[in-house]
Amino acid sequence: MFIPFWGDPGYLREAVRSVQAQTDPDWRLVVVDDCYPDPTVPQFFAGLDDPRVTYVRNETNLGITDNYRRCLELATQPWVVLLGCDDLMLPGYVATLTAAIASAPSPVDVIQPGVRVVDEHGGAVDPLVDRVKRRLFAPRITGPTVLSGEPLAVSLLRGNWTYWPSLALRTEAVRAHRFLDGFPLVQDLALLVDMALAGSQMLVLPDEVFAYRRHSASASSLTVVDGGRFAGERAYFELAAAACEAHGWHAAARAARTHPASRLYAVSQLPVAVRQRSWDSIRTLAAHAVRTG
Repeated sequence: MFIPFWGDPGYLREAVRSVQAQTDPDWRLVVVDDCYPDPTVPQFFAGLDDPRVTYVRNETNLGITDNYRRCLELATQPWVVLLGCDDLMLPGYVATLTAAIASAPSPVDVIQPGVRVVDEHGGAVDPLVDRVKRRLFAPRITGPTVLSGEPLAVSLLRGNWTYWPSLALRTEAVRAHRFLDGFPLVQDLALLVDMALAGSQMLVLPDEVFAYRRHSASASSLTVVDGGRFAGERAYFELAAAACEAHGWHAAARAARTHPASRLYAVSQLPVAVRQRSWDSIRTLAAHAVRTG
C-alpha cells in the first residue's frame, strides 16, 4: 500500500499509525513524499523503526496525478491501495480485504469496503454529501456483491459513491490504464469508468473497515464553492459520454451527460456562495446545476 503525501504531517502520522495497528501484520507501506516542506516528516520516518514502512521523497514536486503514477511505478505487489494522507485504516482493513480477495466469487480488479466518515478530529460524522451518496447512488447490499459492465458504469457516472483512498486495486489492471492529465479531482472516477469499460469487476463489501476524513481544508472542498471543481467535472463527463457511446453503452453515456450527483452537489453549495456574496460563484454553480451535457 502507498500514501502519496502532501498535506498535514500530523494527519500523516495518524494514517501511518493506523496501518501499523492492523490485526493482520502482513502488509507493506510506502510513503511517497511529494517534497512537502516540513523537516519533521523525514525525521518521523527516520525514527519509526518498522521495516514494513518505506519512506521515499520525490526529487521535485510532481503534483497529485504524477505522484499517483509514481506510486504505481514503485508497486511490486499484486494489489495496491493509495491511502489518503489524512485518512485512516480501521484495524480490520487488511484482514478483511485479504479474505475478500481469497474468497471472491469471480475475478475482481477493485474492492470497495465499507467506510465511515470522520471529521478533522476523527469523530464520526454524516455530512449531507455522504448521506446523498449513500441513499441515492450507492448500491444497496447485504453481503459481498460483484458489480460490472454497463450497470457499474451507469452507477458511477450517476454519482461516484466510492471512496478512492479506501479502494484496493489489482495492480496489473490499474497499470493497463492511465490517470488523465488535467482532472486531478475526478481522476478516480475516470479510472474506474475506464476499468469498467475494459471489463473489470468491482467487489463491494459491507464491512466498515476504513475511515475517510472529510474536512474543509481538503483539496476537493477548497474548489467547491468557487465552482472550479465543477468545470473539471463537466469536461470529464463529456469525455466519458463519448467513450461510453463508442462502446455501445448508451445508458452510461446518458448518465455521464446528466451527472445528477454532481449537479445536486452544486445546488447544495449555492447557499454558501450566497452567504459569501460571491456572485461569480453563484453564476457558476447555478449554471452547472441546470446544465446537462
